[in-house]
Amino acid sequence: MADPFDTPSQGTEDVQRDRFGRPLVVPPEGGKPEAYRRCTTHVSVLEDMYLLQRRQMRMVALGMANRPDLVLATGAHRDDRNEMNRIVDQSMEAAQAHAQAKIGTGLHKFTDTCDRGEPLGPVPEAYRADLDAYTRATSVLEVIEIERFVVLDELKIGGTPDRIVRYQGRSYIADLKTGSIEYGALKIAMQLAVYSRSMFYDPVTHERTPLDVDQDRAIVIHLPAGQGRCELHWVDIATGWEAVQVANQVWQWRKRKGLFAPLTDVPAEIAAASTIDDLMAVWGRHQAGWTDDLTALAAARKAELTGGAR
Repeated sequence: MADPFDTPSQGTEDVQRDRFGRPLVVPPEGGKPEAYRRCTTHVSVLEDMYLLQRRQMRMVALGMANRPDLVLATGAHRDDRNEMNRIVDQSMEAAQAHAQAKIGTGLHKFTDTCDRGEPLGPVPEAYRADLDAYTRATSVLEVIEIERFVVLDELKIGGTPDRIVRYQGRSYIADLKTGSIEYGALKIAMQLAVYSRSMFYDPVTHERTPLDVDQDRAIVIHLPAGQGRCELHWVDIATGWEAVQVANQVWQWRKRKGLFAPLTDVPAEIAAASTIDDLMAVWGRHQAGWTDDLTALAAARKAELTGGAR
């Protein structure tokens, strides 16, 4: 299911990506491109996924109810993980779980066209009021940039803010949300905080350019699809940046290794050592958790092996 906080890709940036969709960025010092973490991925680590996961499960159940063939396929492929994943995706489609994301992508595209001053072309009647509301609400904003790729080298994050706008003489990150923002305040504040501290990145020349935007507040343009209204909201991204630091600590902890070690009887290994080399091998295997008591046991066993010499 698409991330409702992600910026729909409009193909405005020729950014290379790896097989996981991560942007490939040449570091400031040059060299080979590195995979930077997507902004939405980085900030999602603090997200409470319970409600979203429950909704996804409901969509799968609804899709199964609409598609008896998928129920049959589930029974036939219950041990095939890849096929089961495909069945889940098809069930989500059958429940129209992706429809809202597609609508959001379409509205994003129309608002981009509007802000670029280009002809809109045919607009579905159901969403004409949305675009009119968008035009009215954003008339107080001067659009400076539209969907330019940025990087935060400090945390190796890349992403694309929807807008940079000027309001009452100051420049701000602005983000368009076409779904509910009721439960997404923290994630939005974190996302826009990252963007505000990033730099423009040219995927061709690899050059970086400062954004020069406010780092205390950003603007959310809330355009709930199909409701014919649009509202602007301030977002506290100074606090959002504090949460980004916490998220970074979580990512660092997720990389930690060596939290498990074999449960072994070290004194028994010492007693079983038949040579000095065996004793040294025991120490080498367990030196991270070696204690004074083990040193005393090893010294005693060494004395036994050497006839009393230490």
